[in-house]
Amino acid sequence: MSLPSALEQLLPPQLLAQCEPLSCAQETTLFLTGFRPQWMYFVCDGEVVLERHGQNGEVVNLQRCQLGFVGEASLTSAVYHCDARTIVTSDIVRIPIRGLRQALNQDHQFAERWIHMLSSEVRRLRLQNERLSLPKVQSRILHLIETEGREGRYTLGCSVKQLAKQLAVTHEALYRALAQLEKTGRMTRSETEISLEK
Repeated sequence: MSLPSALEQLLPPQLLAQCEPLSCAQETTLFLTGFRPQWMYFVCDGEVVLERHGQNGEVVNLQRCQLGFVGEASLTSAVYHCDARTIVTSDIVRIPIRGLRQALNQDHQFAERWIHMLSSEVRRLRLQNERLSLPKVQSRILHLIETEGREGRYTLGCSVKQLAKQLAVTHEALYRALAQLEKTGRMTRSETEISLEK
């Protein structure tokens, strides 16, 4: 597996040379709460979930990631504060935290790119939180198109079932909401795209 272009554009050459591509089976544990961080992970394909386990056995889902970094907070932490595991077969790149820290300290241009990437991620997560606070499924779909699409069009990079997970709804509820938006003429849909009607 070759490294994704997003990583090649972000990381300096000496750090890219230390990255390790992994093909992970479903239910592969990437890290566990309390362990000393050695790696940060970049999800190329598949899905990774970050979870925290409560004292009474309850599991809180902190993040689901289908593309991008997981474990960024471990860069400045003595231990991992949650568990990470794949929930489907996934292609992942692991990046050594020691090498990442060293590159950030020595390469100011890389440090600026890293800060820009984290700022973009914060903005994306804020939009996601805003979207999930909306009570209606239709409102969440429209918000997704308006905030993450381009010119009223959102490219579906996943199945409807996976999109339902991102919107924190059942896939049945999502199918119904999509059908209703199409029926009322507010949206059109193809296999690869959903678009607002003008």
